[in-house]
Amino acid sequence: MTNEAPVDRAELLGGLTDLAVVAGAVIWEHFQGECAVETKRDASPVTAADRAAEAVILEGLARLAPNTTVIAEEEVEAGRIPKVGRRFFLVDPLDGTKEFIRRGTDFTVNIGLIEDGAPTLGVVYAPARSQLWWGDATLGKAWCAEQAPQGNRRGERRIRVSVVALPLRAVASKSHSTPPTEAWLSAAGVGRRLSIGSSLKFALVAEGEADVYPRPAPTMEWDTAAGDAILRAAGGRVFDLDGDVLAYGKAGFFNPGFVATGPYDPSPLRPFLERGEAPEPARQR
Repeated sequence: MTNEAPVDRAELLGGLTDLAVVAGAVIWEHFQGECAVETKRDASPVTAADRAAEAVILEGLARLAPNTTVIAEEEVEAGRIPKVGRRFFLVDPLDGTKEFIRRGTDFTVNIGLIEDGAPTLGVVYAPARSQLWWGDATLGKAWCAEQAPQGNRRGERRIRVSVVALPLRAVASKSHSTPPTEAWLSAAGVGRRLSIGSSLKFALVAEGEADVYPRPAPTMEWDTAAGDAILRAAGGRVFDLDGDVLAYGKAGFFNPGFVATGPYDPSPLRPFLERGEAPEPARQR
């Protein structure tokens, strides 16, 4: 496929938001009943809900942006990996599959648009929490709302990262905490830690409920694109292990690690991981 400019960004973002809600409703139906679980080649689980939601999203994106390439998690797993240009979608139809399987609420639908290596539009929907976030990083505007599966949207409001106040408030994964993460948090002088799963961590920083989200462990680009776009739209930033702005369209769509933040300026993770160096104290941007 060729990559052509969307006709209208606001219209496209609205369509992506509605599409995420539709996919979330499909996931919610599976969540309420029995859902088949399989094991992928990398030993991670995949469910019928993952595949059903991805099918809905792929069909919807084909209508919304027929000339824009889509990189979707389960399509990649099946070996269907189209060549990408300057503009493409990254889709994680069910981020937090393990949480979904154990009937937790920290799972999301993620749809992100990448343009020239940066996430510019993003939607994150958490059906079990009835929460929806979306944003346009090119406009610097992000929003959230209450959105029950198959329900009406309520309480729409703009969101923005908060001004840093020490001690730092950090958000970290429930299921992917590692010794390097714990050491980084301790050395950074984090005073409060919020534990939550999936791309909800980006949403907490975007809403100003946390100051920083360190992730030394690898992820895939579809795990981060939507939340990254929303955070950037809310005034935040995401850095790679070397302290450079996280780029997309990398080989294999692989993220070695990152730090997501609002105004807080974190030290790069790589020197800390390799040599055990502590990050510097917080600095206000």
